[in-house]
Amino acid sequence: MHRRTLLAAALAGAVVTPALASGTARAADPGPSVTRTGTTTLDGQAVFFVSYDGLVNNNAFQKNGLLTYKGYQYAVWYTADRNAVVGRRALGSSTWSTVKVGHTLRYNDSHNVISMGVSKADGRLHLNMDSHSDGFTYVKSVAGLMDNPGGLSWTAARFGAPQSTLDGLALTSQFTYPQFVSTPEGRLQLSYRVAVSGNGRNALAEYDGTQWTNLGEWSGSTGTYASEHGSSTARNMYLHGIDYDRNGRLHSFFTWREQNGAVMCNGGGISNHDTGYVYSDDRGRTWRNNAGTVVGTTGGSDKVSVNDTGLVVDPLNADHSLMNQESQFTDSAGRPHAIISYVPGRFGQCTTNYVANRTANGRAFHVRRNASGTWQKTEIPVPLNSSQRTKLILDKYDNAYAVFPFGRIAGASAASGYTDWKILFDGSGLNAFGEVVIDETRVAQDGVLSFMYQEKSSGTTPSALHVIDFRLPA
Repeated sequence: MHRRTLLAAALAGAVVTPALASGTARAADPGPSVTRTGTTTLDGQAVFFVSYDGLVNNNAFQKNGLLTYKGYQYAVWYTADRNAVVGRRALGSSTWSTVKVGHTLRYNDSHNVISMGVSKADGRLHLNMDSHSDGFTYVKSVAGLMDNPGGLSWTAARFGAPQSTLDGLALTSQFTYPQFVSTPEGRLQLSYRVAVSGNGRNALAEYDGTQWTNLGEWSGSTGTYASEHGSSTARNMYLHGIDYDRNGRLHSFFTWREQNGAVMCNGGGISNHDTGYVYSDDRGRTWRNNAGTVVGTTGGSDKVSVNDTGLVVDPLNADHSLMNQESQFTDSAGRPHAIISYVPGRFGQCTTNYVANRTANGRAFHVRRNASGTWQKTEIPVPLNSSQRTKLILDKYDNAYAVFPFGRIAGASAASGYTDWKILFDGSGLNAFGEVVIDETRVAQDGVLSFMYQEKSSGTTPSALHVIDFRLPA
């Protein structure tokens, strides 16, 4: 089929030479390590309820639930009384200052996360929250708040009133998965999904420091996907992330979810299939496959489609409970890396219970493009013991770190070609519920791996929300 034009053989070699895999590693570079430096408490009684197997304060696909900018770290969450809160602290401080932004969580839906972004053009903090296939709430700070955190008080007066539009720009009545990303020029982009799971499209909006503009949709939901079991004519593209590298290229890994469950071997599974990859060199206006061929135009008639050639970098049918919205990162040379997870074929060729099968037999894999442009894939030898997502970061030496559910951390060295994965921190003592929210921005700024996690609870009994910090190799 056209979708599978990238040779599966390109993924066959899990063991590669160090020079081929990293291209930047040197003999003197240290391998991966984590040194725990401290834990702070954001909220001793944060809202707790389990929905879609996750928590609204700790869904790994949040971008960003935790971020660092100009010497301060920022976090967002919902309190026990459902108030949306944004907190900040000076890096190294154990004290967080918090502000309620005037919105309360509407439903017990873990997808209704809070995401943050910074518009460098005018120094504002932006929040988008409480949306799952319906309207959203948007709040932004006064200009300059992020540029002078030490000189400006942290009070509710620094934030505008909650809005149901982006300063008057209405995007869609079915809005989900806000992800903010800053362009190299300092503009702020908002990635989101239009419509619903199994029949949705990805879109972008952009803020230039003065106003928001809707750039439009760039992925399509139409076309026919056929498996050995049946076919589907509607779907949506789930992003593993959307990130600029240091050279200004915008990267996105993704999976497809089919609307028609007939493509699966059993209705107890999940209809996600294939890991794909696209990139953009013009700030998300046009999208290209791995070979550089244009496969979609944002706001145009040609959208990235399931039937486009050259999109799939790791073929997998819908019978293995492949996770959507997992994780991605780029290395110092701008090469894309991702974490994907599913139930490998050695445990059977048909999952019949998504949660149970992933918990019992799920494994995570590190997928990356090496210096020669070839895609490599390595299984991380750590059982998931969970149905949930794993997060990925790379340090200054391009060592890779996978942060598993329950706060466990595994690492692999660039020098080994990412073949020496091992547990660096086992999560003991955290009592973490499952997924964690990574501060993707902090790693490059001060060499610290920082993540937010919530303690286990039951029913709707609130529990403590924490941020834990680990020093990475200097």
